[in-house]
Amino acid sequence: MQNDPVVAAFDLDGTLTEGGSVFHWLRFIAGDSTVARAALPLLIPLTVGAVRSGRWADAAKERLFRAVLAGRDLDEVTRASREFILHHLADEGRAAVLARLEWHRDQGHDVVLVSASPQIYVDILVDEFRIAGGLGTRLAVDDRGRLTGSYLGKNCRGTEKMRRLNEWIAARHYATAPVIFAYGNSRGDRRLLAGATHPFDAGKMGRWGALRAYPRLSDEIPSREGG
Repeated sequence: MQNDPVVAAFDLDGTLTEGGSVFHWLRFIAGDSTVARAALPLLIPLTVGAVRSGRWADAAKERLFRAVLAGRDLDEVTRASREFILHHLADEGRAAVLARLEWHRDQGHDVVLVSASPQIYVDILVDEFRIAGGLGTRLAVDDRGRLTGSYLGKNCRGTEKMRRLNEWIAARHYATAPVIFAYGNSRGDRRLLAGATHPFDAGKMGRWGALRAYPRLSDEIPSREGG
């Protein structure tokens, strides 16, 4: 592997940080009452989306984004998002997985975030971590510079994660196909891990988790970083 390029792809929510970030972000941007009013009529589709995942989750999330974000100035949201995600990282970052990211970066590997979280704050973390790239859910912006609340493309989960990562790798024009490490925690990361050379389950559920078929990162860390 010394002569091959190496890409290390990390999920964000539940992998690098504890739990999810999107609801917290929306509340930070718009306030608790606004998000609660938007979420209440979407309670059933949001619940179904959480249980069934797939297109149900994608559609419910986009409907919530439209209800909360439509008409908001992109620059203002971006500024607020920086404050949000840096505080969220400080409060909810998972030290062992963040150390793994730093290990890859220090080895000279190309580290990339691949997340269903909004590209707006995935980009901020790319700068914060000093890594090669970030692939998140892109949001549409109108000609006045205001968010529409709709996706620009697809929600970056499931098959879209691997498609976006392959697209990113192709754009870098590596001389040889890279060795891919991938780290995730949920069923939305299955396709990403399935496409990796070295996939790892970074979740906490162990044999009860959706990625139980993959090696546990907690078992790998001592062998690679302890010696």
